[in-house]
Amino acid sequence: MTKEQLGDLILSSEAQLYATARTILADDQDCGDAIQEAIVKAFSKIHTLKKDEYAKTWLMRILINECYNLFRKERYHIPVAEIEQEPEMYTEEQDYSELYRAVNTLKEELRIPVILYYMEEFSVKEIAQILEISEGAVQKRLARARKKLKAEVDLKEVIV
Repeated sequence: MTKEQLGDLILSSEAQLYATARTILADDQDCGDAIQEAIVKAFSKIHTLKKDEYAKTWLMRILINECYNLFRKERYHIPVAEIEQEPEMYTEEQDYSELYRAVNTLKEELRIPVILYYMEEFSVKEIAQILEISEGAVQKRLARARKKLKAEVDLKEVIV
């Protein structure tokens, strides 16, 4: 893969990079920092990419690692009040705020596969590569997340 091709991939994946960073980091500025670091690393380590068809997965893995590095470095904690707020980027025509709040309440190990699978449309195989876990583990995490989300939505319907 050439640097020009990597640049094109980054430009076409801009929204996915942000959404993925946002699943780990709560602050937009931190998301931007993580994405910027991931891009710098990707360009400097482009020679380590073995197969061009895995470039997007490879880039996402770098981004997730950068998010975790930033998370650990700053001892990043998300206040409960922020989790309960509706994310600004999802307030357009349809109101999915309840669903996004429910997804945000999931533990990170369940939330990231859900975001990558349903919102970013990665396959189970790609998610397994990104998270460096087995495909079976991805499927189990997705199943557990669906069960928790269903229980959360059903509970709210009973309360209302």
